[in-house]
Amino acid sequence: MDILEAIILGIIQGLTEFLPVSSSGHLELAKAILGDNSVPEESLTFTVVLHFATALSTLVIFRKEVSQIFKGLFQFKWNEASQFSAKIVISMIPAVIIGLLFEEQLEALFSKNILLIGIMLLVTALLLLLADRAKNTDKNVSFSNSLIIGISQAIAMLPGISRSGATISTSVLLGIDRTKAARFSFLMVIPLIFGKIAKDILGGDISFQSSEIIPISAGFIAAFIAGLLACKWMIALVKKSKLSYFSLYCGIVGIIAIGYTFFNS
Repeated sequence: MDILEAIILGIIQGLTEFLPVSSSGHLELAKAILGDNSVPEESLTFTVVLHFATALSTLVIFRKEVSQIFKGLFQFKWNEASQFSAKIVISMIPAVIIGLLFEEQLEALFSKNILLIGIMLLVTALLLLLADRAKNTDKNVSFSNSLIIGISQAIAMLPGISRSGATISTSVLLGIDRTKAARFSFLMVIPLIFGKIAKDILGGDISFQSSEIIPISAGFIAAFIAGLLACKWMIALVKKSKLSYFSLYCGIVGIIAIGYTFFNS
């Protein structure tokens, strides 16, 4: 992988991690376009680094909220901060269970499965369209809501289902305030990303040669900067009910991916 390819994939990850268009789906499509030789199997390390970059960008944007979550975890008072922390923990449970029980099966779905990505992008498009037409409210995330949103996050582990799109759409359809929905969606994934990174490091799955340092660093910087911009942009778009634009985009890309599969079969 050269520096330009690393930067391109970094930008794609940074933008699509927050925009509701499926980062995993777009990375797989990009890999198909760039070719297998450009993104070999050893790219697990690179993928993890890109996710780490977007997680850091989330921490920067939501540093005050993250600080409150940590305070809530270590407080012995049942107040607003500790309740919000508990909701974040509850939202993680479905994804953790699915990830641990079906890790190999999920990884297999990411192997040149362009048809599945195309179909799941159409599902994402439908979810975004429904959420965009939902009424605005000022409702907060409840404990039961956090579990339902967590289930949607677990489903979004499928390539082509946008994690942010699924969780934000689910939240809005549950009647949750749009800004609060986006905030909860972005915060709930941070522990999962860092947990995944820790698991891969401890399991010895992450390794790279000295020649890969520059491309990996370039991809990291590109993903971090793109993530900062996309996160702020997405919050503003959700608040203004602009999800229909992304619904149209996912629909078009999904159809193209499906068509690509049939024409190259």
